[in-house]
Amino acid sequence: MQKKIVVLTGAGISAESGIKTFRDADGLWEGHDVMEIASPVGWEKDQERVLNFYNQRRRQLLTVEPNEAHKALAKLGKQFDVEIITQNIDDLHERAGSTKVTHLHGELLKARSTFNENLVLDWKQDINVGDFCEFNYQLRPHVVWFGEAVPMFEKAMGIVSEAEMLIIIGTSMQVYPAAGLVDFAPNGIPIFFIDPHPNISEKGNLHIIAEKASVGVPELVKDLTST
Repeated sequence: MQKKIVVLTGAGISAESGIKTFRDADGLWEGHDVMEIASPVGWEKDQERVLNFYNQRRRQLLTVEPNEAHKALAKLGKQFDVEIITQNIDDLHERAGSTKVTHLHGELLKARSTFNENLVLDWKQDINVGDFCEFNYQLRPHVVWFGEAVPMFEKAMGIVSEAEMLIIIGTSMQVYPAAGLVDFAPNGIPIFFIDPHPNISEKGNLHIIAEKASVGVPELVKDLTST
């Protein structure tokens, strides 16, 4: 049986492809009140503003490409049973060739009905006020907003609980509930934390690779695939 490797990814892995992160100083949320453009309250207050914000993000996503970190994880998946759990709403893992990807916070290239959250459509163009689902309800971005439940969290818990190795890339692991996923990993399994500015120290089964994703991930994948 193939070794099961679970990978947790955050904004840091996509930042190198040009996707801005909302925690950085130049983050795309700067100048925007988060609750105005990423909450049910903001949506009720001004749908057009929220849609415009995500339309800009979607247009940008379609202009960028997967980087070396995304590609290395896809390569790892050819030799091991790799499951990626990402906090990112982009499709760069899939475009790089990874096939088992769970999106905790939704997907930017999908839209969903405000009538039925399970009615999800592939959507690469802008979403505009007046774009309706088949039941004549407004479409919204298929993303998890602040204050909303994270429907994929239970699935992610199950994936992490079966891991034989855990790799954490480009996330501070400070944002819950995603940060709590590490607690479901089996005791003692190797954990690799790849971040240019790690906020934790190496100890026991926790190994730190203090590099940006496009450098650290290929290095680790090379080590894992050559043994």
